[in-house]
Amino acid sequence: MATGQKLMRAVRVFEFGGPEVLKLQSNVAVPVPKDHQVLIKVHACGVNPVETYIRSGTYSRKPTLPYTPGTDVAGVIESVGDSVSAFKKGDRVFCYSTVSGGYAEFALAADDTVYTLPEKLDFKQGAALAIPYFTACRALFHSARVRAGESVLVHGASGGVGLATCQVARAHGLKVLGTAGSEEGKKLVLQNGAHEVFDHKEVNYIDKIKKAVGDEGVDVVIEMLANVNLSNDLKLLSRGGRIIVVGCRGTIEINPRDTMAKETSIIGVMLFSSTKEELQQFAGIVQTGIEKGWVKPVIGSEYPLEKVVQAHEDIIHSSGKTGKMILLL
Repeated sequence: MATGQKLMRAVRVFEFGGPEVLKLQSNVAVPVPKDHQVLIKVHACGVNPVETYIRSGTYSRKPTLPYTPGTDVAGVIESVGDSVSAFKKGDRVFCYSTVSGGYAEFALAADDTVYTLPEKLDFKQGAALAIPYFTACRALFHSARVRAGESVLVHGASGGVGLATCQVARAHGLKVLGTAGSEEGKKLVLQNGAHEVFDHKEVNYIDKIKKAVGDEGVDVVIEMLANVNLSNDLKLLSRGGRIIVVGCRGTIEINPRDTMAKETSIIGVMLFSSTKEELQQFAGIVQTGIEKGWVKPVIGSEYPLEKVVQAHEDIIHSSGKTGKMILLL
């Protein structure tokens, strides 16, 4: 190793597997930004369910081993590469994606995936912006093509993406219904834009939703756990209704006939399929929401980098979780 090279703490994955494959190392070289890249001193990094799927090796995208997980970080620009004009050392930023991985003291990012973090938000909130809110925007506007006045059910609304979806939907004139699995979660969902909330641990909660939406049904379902809920979702839809699959952890049997009478659709969402133009659009919506005050990231569990294994266990196995899980550096 070259003398004088700066070292940092970072989580490294050398093999795919369970949470135990996440290894915190203290001798990882700090990356150097190239053309159109910035180096961010990370203050907080979001933890997302998709990172557990990638780590396990079961996801469609497999990084080259070894790698550092993590995409949405918030922090301060440490240095910039050539051809970077939008940012300078000391700027507060958040980003949608990293080149080198976010579970680290420093992270490289392409300058077109980095956005200014307004002073009114702290670094924890900054780490809860990009993946949850951009996913919410893609699900609502790109996939569901929602229109003001329509109704939306956020099925699993108390997590990071769910709460972001409630806030965005309410601000854009939709009637928002949400579900949660705890009293705390239900309260949060109502505080963050939902008109009504239901307890998805109650045996008859689907009947309660049916009663609330009436014979017309719900126009859009944003679904966080399709392998459990998809069949029920199909029975809740209005004519031409859309189910947008944001999260799924396995298989489920459905009857395709349930889509026919009302000509309903099931559409998957993959944030990483977004074009640069679409990401700029989502960023614009989020920046407007911050200025107007309706984008209010809700922070859930917080973990130091040393507890990353616990974080990956909890994000999958802790039911009734609320808000966005983050790692603090």
